[in-house]
Amino acid sequence: MKLSSATFVLASIATSVNAFAPSLTSSKSSTALNLILQKTTGQSPLDPSVISKYDSLAYPDGKVLAEYVWVDADGNTRSKTRTLDASKAESVNSLPKWNFDGSSTGQAPGDDSEVILRPCRIFKDPFRPRSDTLDNILVMCDTWTPAGEPLETNARAVAEKAFDGHDDEEIWFGMEQEFTLFNLDERTPLGWPEGGMPSRPQGPYYCSVGPENSFGRHITDALYKACLYAGIDISGTNGEVMPGQQEYQVGPCVGIDAGDQLTMSRYILQRVCEDFQVYCTLHPKPIVDGDWNGAGMHTNVSTKKMREEGGLKVIKEAIYKLGAKHQEHIAVYGTGNELRLTGLHETASINQFCFGVANRGASIRIGRDTEAEGKGYFEDRRPASNADPYVVSGKIMSTIMEDVEPEVIVPMDKSEA
Repeated sequence: MKLSSATFVLASIATSVNAFAPSLTSSKSSTALNLILQKTTGQSPLDPSVISKYDSLAYPDGKVLAEYVWVDADGNTRSKTRTLDASKAESVNSLPKWNFDGSSTGQAPGDDSEVILRPCRIFKDPFRPRSDTLDNILVMCDTWTPAGEPLETNARAVAEKAFDGHDDEEIWFGMEQEFTLFNLDERTPLGWPEGGMPSRPQGPYYCSVGPENSFGRHITDALYKACLYAGIDISGTNGEVMPGQQEYQVGPCVGIDAGDQLTMSRYILQRVCEDFQVYCTLHPKPIVDGDWNGAGMHTNVSTKKMREEGGLKVIKEAIYKLGAKHQEHIAVYGTGNELRLTGLHETASINQFCFGVANRGASIRIGRDTEAEGKGYFEDRRPASNADPYVVSGKIMSTIMEDVEPEVIVPMDKSEA
């Protein structure tokens, strides 16, 4: 039977304990292992032999487990499981709606707490693989009242309206999700001394190798493989500028699917961190003191016209429209973003819109290849790491599709950053 990454780590530790203490009884060995695990961040305190015992049980014929996933009032993912006949899990349309207690997620009052889950997208479940011909599934859902109205927290329904009627635009989104890993004390990033700062400034940690530079690679690698297994269009990963910070990219995805895939990838990320017993935060500025980068969700955008000859002109017109509504976008681009968008650490000031070519100190960056080819995409660098991907993609879509003549904005020169 194939072991998960976390289980493999645990099994290795158990083997080491037995190798160094062969005279220990089984009970004493188990106690020693638990003591090690309690003091070691990044490893689940569960006995791998116990996990394996239940993982080896066969699933009943014709039945699948469906994990229904949704976004709560705070933007976090929640989930619960149900058993379905395999025939019910063949498509989104065949999946039944479900409900949950919205009073426990900040989405409904206690005296009328039922919230309806509407299935929107199916992914394979990487946490419950099976050896037969069926797949257990993850189901991305949005949230509705019993009367059929979308909840105020249902950002997907709002984004759907922005994309409706624009199928011919074939808009692509590529989202770069940065996140920061902490010990379970929720105060010490991976690789940092407890209660202190790293001895070296940021620089050597970006895309790094080596135990003194790279912290959390095993978690990002596990996330990468789990997302690929699930069917998410994860396109890459890298270590980020601040030690303990990582990034992965999802896309290009078309339209509303960008929000579905990025949201489900966040759920998978949290499940992976649960296995490794590491705390993960999407806060855009988890370390305020010191000279450290924040975390964003840079969003790359390209319509069909932007990818055709003369596309650079279309890109600039879209950027002018975004500039005219800068504060509207900032208002929905994540909480705590004012701590990150300071004009330092590869950001533009939250109070001033600007764009430039190959300039990571701009609000929006046009890539050097896009400029040279005269077509391609642009990168909105303003969204915070905790921004709602449905809100971001829907807001960008509604703004750049407006039939207005925007005021021309002079590009920012690299020397001004």
